[in-house]
Amino acid sequence: MKKSTLLPLFSVFVLSAVMAAQTSIPVGTVIPVELNSSLDAKKCKAGQTVVARVAQDVPLDHGAKIKAGTHVLGEILAVTPARNSEPSTIALRFHKIDISGQTTPVVTDLRALASPLEVQSAQLQVSGDDRGSAPPWSQTVTLVGGNDVVYREAGTVESGSGTVGKSVYAGDWGVLSQVAAVPGEKCRGALDGNDKPQALWVFSHDACGAYGFDAVIAQAGRAEGRIVLASTKGDLKVRSGSAMLLRVNRSNEHLSQNEVVSR
Repeated sequence: MKKSTLLPLFSVFVLSAVMAAQTSIPVGTVIPVELNSSLDAKKCKAGQTVVARVAQDVPLDHGAKIKAGTHVLGEILAVTPARNSEPSTIALRFHKIDISGQTTPVVTDLRALASPLEVQSAQLQVSGDDRGSAPPWSQTVTLVGGNDVVYREAGTVESGSGTVGKSVYAGDWGVLSQVAAVPGEKCRGALDGNDKPQALWVFSHDACGAYGFDAVIAQAGRAEGRIVLASTKGDLKVRSGSAMLLRVNRSNEHLSQNEVVSR
């Protein structure tokens, strides 16, 4: 084969390798998302597509990131309306992320869920005479889960044990913090040795469970990505604008070809 032929082929190989590296999402990566539409146990059907958008830039290895606004795709697996004393449930999974025109398959679990009201409350200043009117870079707010964060240059995320993260700004405010295991709860700390600061948006480093809902996370999705939300009263409805703290259990590097095709 001529040298002139080898060069283009080599360039294609290098480009493909770079693109693959850019879309590699390490296990343990937290992805904060906001739902684009509602999940209603009275209306949802199995097979229905679920779309959410990434709410804060998610840092990856080698300076790469999943940009805020990126779509995370999922599907409804099963729906059970409320009946007599039985709660309604919605089973779903998020299994694809669109990054720079490429679809990256993932398996995710759900660490925390927050209603639109909880999201709004986590973005409001909590004290001071100019409460709610001060510019965002000077505000102190309480995140979903209870930690205080100061949105200013070199701002910090504080808990009872001290500083647990920092505030960041990239068109919108968010936080970077290492996630913590929660005593007495099922939420874990770092996965697969990934103890890097994670993008948590409006959530605290130890946020765990459902906030602002008459519902619980009945199944978090650790095994095959199957997430089950169950109401504690009436039919379950998760409104558009609700926030989810997803975490990658397996990425494209850890999925077999059969799994990629089936998902």
